Amino acid sequence: MFRSRSWFGGGLWKPKNPHSLEHLKYLYNVLSKNQIVSENNRGLLVETLRSIAEILIWGDQNDSSVFDFFLEKNMLSFFLRIMKQKCGSYVCVQLLQTLNILFENIRNETSLYYLLSNNHVNSIIVHKFDFSDEEVMAYYISFLKTLSLKLNAHTIHFFYNEHTNDFPLYTEAIKFFNHSEGMVRIAVRTLTLNVYRVEDASMLAFIRDRTAAPYFSNLVWFIGNHIIELDTCVRNDADHQSQNRLSDLVAEHLDHLHYLNDILCLDISDLNKVLSEHLLHKLLVPLYVYSLTRHKNILCQNQDERKHVSVVVALFLLSQVFLIVSHAPLVHTLAAVMLLSDLETIQTDASKMLETYGDIRFNRSIAFSPPKESLEKSLENLSESLSMSDGVCEEECNLEEGKEQVDGSSLNEDIEEMKFLNVTDEEKEQRLALECPLTLQTQNNVTESMSNKPFLETILNSLFCTENDYASLFALCLLYALANNRGIDREILDPILFNSRNSTSLYNEILIDRLIHIITLSCQTNAKVRLVTLELAIKLLTQLVMSEGQTMLRDSDLSAIEAAKEQSTSLLKNFYKSEDIFLDMFEDEYSEIQKRPLNVEWLTMDSNILLPPTGTPMTGIEFTKRLPCGEVERARRAIRVFFLIRELYLTLNMEAETQLPLTNPANCVQVDKVLDLNNSDLIACTVVWKDGQKIRRFLVIDVVQLILVEPDTSKLGWGVAKLVGFLQDIEVAGDKDDSRCLHLTIYKPLSSTTGNRVPLLSTKFIFDDHIRCMAAKQRLTKGRIKARQKKMNQIARLLDIPTSIPHSSTPPPNYALRGLRHERLVGRGQRQKDHPRPMFIVNRVPGFAAQMRRENVVAPPAGFPSSTSKRGDNNTNEKSQEENGMRSRDNSPKMPRPRSEEIPLEDMRLRKATLTSNGLSISHVCHEKDGQMSTCSTNGESSTVIRKHSEETSFTCPQEVKPRRKGQVETV
Repeated sequence: MFRSRSWFGGGLWKPKNPHSLEHLKYLYNVLSKNQIVSENNRGLLVETLRSIAEILIWGDQNDSSVFDFFLEKNMLSFFLRIMKQKCGSYVCVQLLQTLNILFENIRNETSLYYLLSNNHVNSIIVHKFDFSDEEVMAYYISFLKTLSLKLNAHTIHFFYNEHTNDFPLYTEAIKFFNHSEGMVRIAVRTLTLNVYRVEDASMLAFIRDRTAAPYFSNLVWFIGNHIIELDTCVRNDADHQSQNRLSDLVAEHLDHLHYLNDILCLDISDLNKVLSEHLLHKLLVPLYVYSLTRHKNILCQNQDERKHVSVVVALFLLSQVFLIVSHAPLVHTLAAVMLLSDLETIQTDASKMLETYGDIRFNRSIAFSPPKESLEKSLENLSESLSMSDGVCEEECNLEEGKEQVDGSSLNEDIEEMKFLNVTDEEKEQRLALECPLTLQTQNNVTESMSNKPFLETILNSLFCTENDYASLFALCLLYALANNRGIDREILDPILFNSRNSTSLYNEILIDRLIHIITLSCQTNAKVRLVTLELAIKLLTQLVMSEGQTMLRDSDLSAIEAAKEQSTSLLKNFYKSEDIFLDMFEDEYSEIQKRPLNVEWLTMDSNILLPPTGTPMTGIEFTKRLPCGEVERARRAIRVFFLIRELYLTLNMEAETQLPLTNPANCVQVDKVLDLNNSDLIACTVVWKDGQKIRRFLVIDVVQLILVEPDTSKLGWGVAKLVGFLQDIEVAGDKDDSRCLHLTIYKPLSSTTGNRVPLLSTKFIFDDHIRCMAAKQRLTKGRIKARQKKMNQIARLLDIPTSIPHSSTPPPNYALRGLRHERLVGRGQRQKDHPRPMFIVNRVPGFAAQMRRENVVAPPAGFPSSTSKRGDNNTNEKSQEENGMRSRDNSPKMPRPRSEEIPLEDMRLRKATLTSNGLSISHVCHEKDGQMSTCSTNGESSTVIRKHSEETSFTCPQEVKPRRKGQVETV
């Protein structure tokens, strides 16, 4: 009877429906009675705050009276009272979480205006939370980011007060730009970008005049310190022990560059000008570009205050800048300073370089120096007048100008030292003559140009792969980034792309010669050029010399590319083997090149390339970004080099590729294709899948494919392909328990990423009887051998390895390089005198007849057994083969044949006696000795004949005798 609302007032008892106005009234009463936080009511307050957010989100979508009551009772004021008490992190975390959920899920603009109307949100933003608690910090910065997502031209006035020049949402957030937690820094960047996107002139003017300079100066100093830490990590990690830390530092630098580029892409002219000035004067020029000089300006005596990074790191960072940042005034000015600055300009006044090459009017020095005061102190002075702020800026400028004089004097001393350390002109000409074969006049011009431009000289000299390609890779990345940055004027790139002193040349001969030098060097055995360096050099060379499908290269440069192609072919010949792994590697490397061409943007994201080149795969570095380790990886590298240089050669000569890939997918049978199977060899079988399902199919064995078909119901004699697989990738095994079964496994092509062969299909085939099973196994086994050997012959023709049957698709397996058939005689003993009988060697395959040679044997008397002479012939035959140089290469499989397989031939002396009795003159080919071939004529009167020629069976096919060169390998 005590539950009457009229007795105790509305909202005393908790209603049953949690989503109702009555429930919100009940929660209001709870807050009213618990305005002071204590240990006893903390749990109740936390649950009340969570329930309030839930009801408000429900009311935003269903009942507008909920927000009316919330504003009528000014319930946000309870939130402020709770925060101002020392309630502990438990209540504060729930309070911030409630606000975050509330603002994140509000969809009605009217409801949002209600929440922001009383300025309580700004009071919550400026509240001094205990940010030492990580959980409080996380929910606070998440709350600020959520508010920034609600900013637009209408809601900006709830956060920015034009009359008081106050913008707490922005000023409080940027104080955490250098927070130790990465997620906090990311949230601050997101918030600032959301603020900059709002098109409000007064707000942007406030940011430009009051916060831009202190924020950007502190941000630039923070990025610079981050770069020095990255350089220290690279210097101290020669053993690849800090890869994770280095990866985090590179990722952070990329985040900084993308953030700066996002600000510049908003195209706010006043803001971009301030940011560009700070970047050029305080970071990019003094820390990045100045580090390219070989004799750096030592600004500080203490090593901990070092103002430069290594040349390798500087090239890497500049590559990232030009690949990411596209703001034309910034990248144009930076490229001009880096490529056109001469010693005289740097010596007289370094700060005037920016005024000369860009529209930069900045009265501060070019130096990487800390800001006068921290960002937090600068923001505390925002309440002061603009005149006071201007006075502070003038004082800071005067201080920086004083520093500039000290820095300039130190820089002048460094430049004088560089002049004295320069080598003589004769030594320069000699060095260029050894590395770049140019004319004397061109050498003088380029020497004069490069010696007067220290930054450009460092970039071009980094292309030399003296010991390794450590610096060459980053120099190529920088040149590629400069050539592909749309914000750089073409005239600025003339010193790189064109030889301005030689009007007859269409490109910079120094640069092209050094690119060709990298390509040529990569073709050598044990070269220290990584695959990624070669691919990038080819990519850059193609871009520079190709115009509208036409090449601008000189004939001498084209000849150098052709020589590199021949050298890469010769290098790959050393790894040519009649083994399964070579064919798999060959096809896999070609597939990798086609599927994953080089992406320079992704390459510069990899921190592993900052470490010195290594050859061990245990570092986890990708194969193309390190040196090969072991024979297999050297073979893979030789294959990849062959493909890259072959593609370059065909591109420059405007030729189309006709021999690759080895298997054209367009000519292969695809699944669901209807085939004409009339007069085809079909083997009926039952396919048993792993789940026990049995399907009746017909097995068809093509030249390169295995096909499972089912009959086409609409057309007699036709079938539909249901499964296709390459014969070269199958394995067949019989079943010990059932002679009618075969276990068939079809593998995916071997990939360098997986390492192991992955089965595409593994199932059991059941045939009608064991005869069909044996026939299918034999066809599959022979088909696999023939398919692989066909491709090996294609590779042999591609590498210019001579074969006796160039177009044969099924040569005997593993005997492609064993021997050479010669011309068969027109008739036994019926040859012309000027046509001697040739020696030959046949493929020694089990089951084939092989000739036996009898040499230096005197005819035995009648009735004497001739088995001794036959045994002697075998040894003589083998010795003669070795003397004639018909032995396999070191890398080719040697197949010695057992004596039991040799079929002795009939004694031809009776045949010879018959022929000589008829008056025929027979010329025998004598044994080759001392490099000469002697011909012994035999007449009918001689009773003892020295047999110095090979006897052959009647089924040997005739072929022509071809002269052989020493070291040449020939195949059947």
